[in-house]
Amino acid sequence: MSNQENRMKSFKNKGRDNQEMRRRRADVSVELRKSRKNDQLLKRRNVTIDNEPTSPLQQQKQPTNQLSTSEIVQGLKTVNFKDTKALFLAVQAIRKLLSRELHPPINEVIDADIIPVLKALLDRNDEPSIQFEAAWALTNIASGTSDQTRTVVNSGAVPEFIKLLSSPHKNVSEQAVWALGNIAGDGPDMRDYVIRNGVIPPLKALIGPDTAATFLRNITWTFSNLCRNKNPSPPAAVAQAVLPTLTDLIYHCDNEVLADACWALSYLTDGTNDRIQQVVAANVIPRLVHLLSCGEVSVMTPSLRALGNIVTGTDEQTQAVVNANALGGFKTLLESKRTNLCKEACWTLSNITAGNVDQIQAVCEASNGKLIEALVTVLQSGEYKCQKEACWAVSNFTTGANVQQIVALVRAGVVPPLCKMLDVKEAKIVMISLDALNNILIAADKLEQKPKITAVIEQIGALDTIEKLQTHTNEEIYQKALNIIDNHFPLEEEEIVEIMPETNPQGNFQLNVAASQPVGGFKF
Repeated sequence: MSNQENRMKSFKNKGRDNQEMRRRRADVSVELRKSRKNDQLLKRRNVTIDNEPTSPLQQQKQPTNQLSTSEIVQGLKTVNFKDTKALFLAVQAIRKLLSRELHPPINEVIDADIIPVLKALLDRNDEPSIQFEAAWALTNIASGTSDQTRTVVNSGAVPEFIKLLSSPHKNVSEQAVWALGNIAGDGPDMRDYVIRNGVIPPLKALIGPDTAATFLRNITWTFSNLCRNKNPSPPAAVAQAVLPTLTDLIYHCDNEVLADACWALSYLTDGTNDRIQQVVAANVIPRLVHLLSCGEVSVMTPSLRALGNIVTGTDEQTQAVVNANALGGFKTLLESKRTNLCKEACWTLSNITAGNVDQIQAVCEASNGKLIEALVTVLQSGEYKCQKEACWAVSNFTTGANVQQIVALVRAGVVPPLCKMLDVKEAKIVMISLDALNNILIAADKLEQKPKITAVIEQIGALDTIEKLQTHTNEEIYQKALNIIDNHFPLEEEEIVEIMPETNPQGNFQLNVAASQPVGGFKF
């Protein structure tokens, strides 16, 4: 093991190394992603919300009743491709069918073998309106399940869509962007396939000072899907290629563009320290910190997530976030009524308090000392998912802090809510709460102030809880509780004498049964 690894392992005391302190990246990332799964959609379907007719015949206002799916499909299969007007109406009818808001018949269209026809129509440069309708139809098919997306890919549509990015017709190129975003959002395999086909240069070329906000939203969302997903993460070269663009986009004035650009950065930082360093080197941290206080939750959430990912990295990467004065806005985040913001802020703090003493000091000093008070308030009365993260932040704090820093935490009122966490059912939370209490008692003992802490613990009934934890089925909880009782709550000498049996002259214990037996003997 290298000296650096040894340093990291010995950096934190009390049996938890730095890797454990900067813990749960994978598990927590999954949990947080699930909790906000609707915040940023993997795929988007271009839905028709007006009362457009759904068949060529209705378009011509002939019959009033809708044609069936099979009739519309058959219409495209039998149309004369040289009759551009009829072809346009037939393709448009398919597109409208797939644009229904509820239950679009994607599988029926796939089973009718219409996808190869639509893919072939992407090459009709002479008829951009037909290209547009075909691209729109394929976009909506690709917005479905992975199997449905794969049928579009297997048709050879991806290279055609990438060609259409350079179409002189903006509606065509925008629809191609949308389709490629859906395909890339399907997962790592599809994402990498789109990347290998050369999507990034022509996609970047679409961004300019005159790019409409609506178009730019789709471009930015597609970029975010190119950065998305793990196992494996996108190639490092992708981050290098898109970071300059994302660095510009996070200064845009449109909130949707900002949000998706920040999501992209959050995906790029959700990985190894090398990946995190790519983003840190792009100098985006100050802007992300600024966006924490923008007031738009859809932007604040991914900005916080990106910063939270960065502080799971090295001490130097964490320091870059601290130096940007990120902690200045965390009191407000902890006080937010939005549970996910509060939770992720606590999670981010837990990784900062897992850092070095200077970083813990920055937490102590933030908001003139009010940040740790806000953290204790979350521990005391926040929602349980927030309390858990606050508990980690406090436990990490006590594990790496000096005595004076622990005093500041105690003065903020941390002991009672910390004791309250001993009653939760989650074993890991009970364990880290016991760790934190033990660390506080050790620090108090160094200052000859331990009786004050033990008195508080006894007064709120937490000593009884700790004693009960000695019978816990979890061996680690039992050991930690036993350690606290033995080291910090020893029996007084009189109590020991009172409960110890007498010894005979030979030094053997003897039980005076007669003396302790009630008159008339025991009764059950």
